[in-house]
Amino acid sequence: MALVGRKLDRLEETANMIGATAETLVLQADVADEAQIEAVFARAVNHYGQLDLLFNNAGTSAPKAAIDMVDLRHFNRVLATNVTGAFLCARAAFRQMKTQDPQGGRIINNGSVSAHVPRPNGAPYTISKHAITGLTRQISLDGRPYNIACGQIDIGNAATGVADNLNAGMLQPDGRTSPEPVMPLASVAEAVRCMAGLPLDSNIQFMTIMATQMPFIGRG
Repeated sequence: MALVGRKLDRLEETANMIGATAETLVLQADVADEAQIEAVFARAVNHYGQLDLLFNNAGTSAPKAAIDMVDLRHFNRVLATNVTGAFLCARAAFRQMKTQDPQGGRIINNGSVSAHVPRPNGAPYTISKHAITGLTRQISLDGRPYNIACGQIDIGNAATGVADNLNAGMLQPDGRTSPEPVMPLASVAEAVRCMAGLPLDSNIQFMTIMATQMPFIGRG
């Protein structure tokens, strides 16, 4: 297993949480930097000999603002991480999976329920997650001849670092601010494990996992 991200302390924290062994690589890189991504994928493949799975999980968001008030700096930063970063990682994985023997592998993209329905004042994030759906579909199509499967998991309210905001109250489309239910992070991990554990002749194309009572269907 290789863990890749910008913040080395968070990567090491994750490695400790999962009980990583000496075989686990902790690789610091900015997913939006082409040279850094090419280097970490080359190092991982050199270490393990092949690449079976990519979970495209890096993501960020922007300060909440109506679309006419969105700062271009924030928009570009979100797209750099959420779209360019996902593309660069998927491209590197696809190249390896296409040429290795045995051929093939699986790519799982982390979308969001915002890939289906937006939150108020969330244009940069919503746009980026709709782009992930396009990336997922394209990889699924282009990967068919090479036994490369691609799916997307769209995650709703989970007990991560943003749970405090959800508990405190989120702006709803009708103008109210209301707390929203969250689901255990373990539920998300189990869903990803389910997708990752399938044989390559089977694929979960799109999965939505969410807190049962959160506003999503008919959001707000």
